[in-house]
Amino acid sequence: MSGTPSLKRVLRPLHLWAIAVGLVISGDYFGWNYGLQHGGPVGMGLATLAVTALYVCFIFPYTELSTAIPHSGGPFAFAQRAFGPWGAYVAGASTLLEFLFAPPAIARAIGSYVHFRAPSLSVDAVAVASFAVFGALNAAGVSVAATFELLVTALATFELALFFFLTGPHVRASQLLATPWFPEGARGVFAAIPFAIWFYLGLEGVAMSAEEVVEPRRDIPKGFTAGIATLVVLALGTLVCTSGVMPWRELVRDDSPLPRALAHVLSPGHPMTHLMVYLGLLGLIASFHGIVMGCSRQVFALGREAMLPRVFGELHARLRTPTPAIALTVLVGGAATLSGKTDALITLSVLGALGVYTVSMAAMIRLRRTEPALERPFVAPLFPWMPGVAIALSLVSFVAVSVGAPAVTLAWAGTMALGAVAFGARLRRGG
Repeated sequence: MSGTPSLKRVLRPLHLWAIAVGLVISGDYFGWNYGLQHGGPVGMGLATLAVTALYVCFIFPYTELSTAIPHSGGPFAFAQRAFGPWGAYVAGASTLLEFLFAPPAIARAIGSYVHFRAPSLSVDAVAVASFAVFGALNAAGVSVAATFELLVTALATFELALFFFLTGPHVRASQLLATPWFPEGARGVFAAIPFAIWFYLGLEGVAMSAEEVVEPRRDIPKGFTAGIATLVVLALGTLVCTSGVMPWRELVRDDSPLPRALAHVLSPGHPMTHLMVYLGLLGLIASFHGIVMGCSRQVFALGREAMLPRVFGELHARLRTPTPAIALTVLVGGAATLSGKTDALITLSVLGALGVYTVSMAAMIRLRRTEPALERPFVAPLFPWMPGVAIALSLVSFVAVSVGAPAVTLAWAGTMALGAVAFGARLRRGG
């Protein structure tokens, strides 16, 4: 559209792989281990397999949408095409909640990590500083931001591969199959699902970089496919190589399950244990930076479509980066970080993500029926089974999160309802 702000196209498949893996990889370093207290290794394993099935079934239909409708709004653009303005609202608001509240949780983990090693630096100060530093990096230009993401993601992935190499020979079936298999019964497997989602949360954010991809119809499928393949290996490898080397009850004490497992296999003072501890920060940084990048693109897309104030849909004249959207992401994220409610922030983000998955898959099914002639450079296999399974598993996961955190779920529902009132008023005004 003439006169519409457009982002600079510089991203290649390797950048997309880095964004896909980088968005998610912090989930291998912390958070998932709390699912063990509900399901143990066996129950957590079943929950992880179910969530892996959800994401595999989700990612191929989502790739079809991303290549057919390459738009920085991602799910918002897909739902608008399929269901009109109200579908766009549900998808856009869900994505915004997911990507606004995941970075504060990761920022607090970064703050805790640094504070543990430098007690003079407070968790809050480091977390807020993280938003300032990586907001500035995103504003500097997408090429700079994407290159940085590629570097830290490659290093974080290498570190996990090294961890698997060191711990793999020490994995024992007696640890993985420790009794009782289900500490909290079947309910425990259900309760472990939200923590298994943390292994993959944020993967869909790659679609928000679609307008910055040089050849989106060719490169996005490559980036998504390589990304999901890498993440499945990392998630399953992390679960097995951590809970298979030591009693699982010792892994739910803090946010450092991997260093704890490596210290058990080697020793707390071993050089490789220290390397794991210090390089582990890279996984957190990769996800934090990638999600801040994805969130700013979502804010930009919603501002450009007037679903948020139009100022957020503007670009910096020289850098061609969405600086107002980045500023909003940094300000809201920084304020949320100071709440100190890491568990609630994660839950809000997960609820938003599940809304995104459900609406996106429904949009894919509808567009197959209403727009069969739409050019689809990538066609998802096993239609309609893949999107159907993804919707079913998303709904099961939503129930699991809601049962485990009813107060946060009510807050999420209230936020969505208030946003709907405001959006409805704007529609009536013809805005």
